[in-house]
Amino acid sequence: MANYTTADIKALREQTGAGMMDVKKALDEAEGNLEKAVEIIRVKGLKGIAKREGRATSAGLIAAQVVDTAEGQVGILVETNAETDFVVKNEKFINFSNKVLAAAVASGAETAEALAQVEIDGETVQSLTDGMQAVIGEKIVVSRVARLAAPKIDLYLHRTNPDLPAQVAVLVGTDAKAAEVAHDVAMHIAAYSPSYLTRDEVPADVVEKERAIAEETTRAEGKPEQAIAKIVEGRLGGFFKEICLTEQAFAKDPKTTVGKVVAATGGEVTGFVRLRVGA
Repeated sequence: MANYTTADIKALREQTGAGMMDVKKALDEAEGNLEKAVEIIRVKGLKGIAKREGRATSAGLIAAQVVDTAEGQVGILVETNAETDFVVKNEKFINFSNKVLAAAVASGAETAEALAQVEIDGETVQSLTDGMQAVIGEKIVVSRVARLAAPKIDLYLHRTNPDLPAQVAVLVGTDAKAAEVAHDVAMHIAAYSPSYLTRDEVPADVVEKERAIAEETTRAEGKPEQAIAKIVEGRLGGFFKEICLTEQAFAKDPKTTVGKVVAATGGEVTGFVRLRVGA
C-alpha cells in the first residue's frame, strides 16, 4: 500500500482540483510522493486535451483592469472560458484568469492569438492554459481580449448570477468633463448593449441593408408611394435609436437620451467596449 494519508489526498485535491479517484491513483503510482502525483495528474490531463477540443466552452468570466498611462488611461478586458459554471467559480480558474489578465496588461496584446504567445514566469499563456486543462479536466480557452484608451476610463463589471464572477464587462472612455457620468453610462451599456457610439459609426452597408428592409416592409404594407420615403427615414431613425449609444433612451431617465446626458457635462464619450461571456 502506498505511503500517504487522507490529509495528503485532501491536499492534492485542493492543489489540482482533480477527482478523488484520480488523486488516489496518482498517489498510488507515485508511491505517496505528492510532487510526483501532481506531475502524473498533469501529464494524464495533458493527454486528454485533444479529446476535449470539440467541447463547448459556454461558461466563463471576464477579468478586467484599468491602468494609468502618460496619455490618460487604458482599460483591458480578457474573457476566459470553461465548460461548466462549477469550474468558472473555482478559485484556481479565477486565479488563472487574473494571471492571464496581468499578461495582457503587461504585454499590450490586443488579440487572444497574440496573448497566447506572451510569456508568464517562463511559460507562454498557451502553455499555462494547457496546464489548467490538464489539472481541471475541462477545455479551457482564452477567447477574447479588448482594450480601450482615453483620457478617462470607467469600468463596470456585472454579475448575471450572484454565485459566479462577472459575466458582463463594460469600458467607457471619456474626457475629464464627461467622466462624472461615465459610470452611469457604463451601467446603461451593460443593460442595453448598443453596437455603435453614434450613427456616423454605423457602416454604410449596414445602413443600406436596413434601409432596403424598411422600404420593402413599407411597400408590403401598402403605404402610398409619396409617403414611402418619409416612413423609411422614420424607421431608420428608430433603428439608430436601438443600436447607437448616444441616441438610446437613458436607462436612469428614459425621457432623455444618453447623448443629451453626456452633452450636459460639456464633455464627450470617446468610445466604449462591452463584452458578455459567450456573446
